[in-house]
Amino acid sequence: MASAVTAFAGAAFAQDLAPLNSDTEADRMDWSALSEQFGDMPKPAEGTQVGGVSKTLTNEYWRSLGEGYQNVADAQGVTLAYQAAPSEGDQLGQLQIAESMILQGNKGLLVSPQTDNNLQPAMEAASAQGIMVVNVNDAVIPSAEHYVGNVQRDNGVRVAQWFIDNAPEGGKVAVIEGQPGVFAAGQRTDGFTATITEARNFEVAASVPANWSRETAYDAASTILQQHPDLIGFYANNDGMALGVVEAVKAAGLQDQVAVFGTDGISDAYASIRAGDLTGTVDSFPVLTGEVAMEVVLRLIGGQDLPRVVATPQALITADNVEEFSVEDTAALREMLLAE
Repeated sequence: MASAVTAFAGAAFAQDLAPLNSDTEADRMDWSALSEQFGDMPKPAEGTQVGGVSKTLTNEYWRSLGEGYQNVADAQGVTLAYQAAPSEGDQLGQLQIAESMILQGNKGLLVSPQTDNNLQPAMEAASAQGIMVVNVNDAVIPSAEHYVGNVQRDNGVRVAQWFIDNAPEGGKVAVIEGQPGVFAAGQRTDGFTATITEARNFEVAASVPANWSRETAYDAASTILQQHPDLIGFYANNDGMALGVVEAVKAAGLQDQVAVFGTDGISDAYASIRAGDLTGTVDSFPVLTGEVAMEVVLRLIGGQDLPRVVATPQALITADNVEEFSVEDTAALREMLLAE
């Protein structure tokens, strides 16, 4: 049953918008062009509050995203409340957090839903009350009016291209998917699978969900390796799962045969690449993404009319460039990305 906060809101929300596909939406711009196209950020009114609703804070990616929010909030004199459900499976708990934030006087909400629909009632209610809502990575609410994040399909495409370039003889590969029904998981998997099968000499021997869980990914990878001992590589939809796959590969004694890639760019993934265990990750720069998302919501609160999607950067990280991208200062990272 809908709560009192959300029960009334659905009818008026985003009726003229097509369901959002953040990867292909035509009304989009790159993060790097915000200042050039829209000028300086409007100065927020004194006492401006913004709420952030994340998937979970047990995953470093979402903690880093919140760090980015806080960086810009502090610089602009904005109060930020950043909360998350205890786990990535607590969809109702996340909805209750979002509903609570609607009642706390926030002028904007930055939401990272656990699924493509669990926060839709809260998003509709907030919009109906004039609160600016931005969907930030990686599940995508179809009725979202504003989205900040990277091109999810491109995560998988970049990894597939690495296999095509580095294993021209081909072979069997496998995918460890995220949560079924979540936009990002589907796009990452499709990008990898479609790209690598086009090369014809590769076979996707298995593609199974592990629900973003390192432990489940370990179990799934162990089973796949038993079934396909000639496997040459895995692509996991996030880094936590990829690190579980690395453990399974090492337990099977196949680390010299099997390449493993993840997605997100968390510090443990970088450390594993340096150690020679994880082959690579697609870094989507969560701190920078958080900074861009906070900038976007403050521009919206300030009355600017931004495109529906603001795309943020990503890069394939391997042993070849891991030190180059090991940049903690986001200002330096911005300069490096803009120079590419």
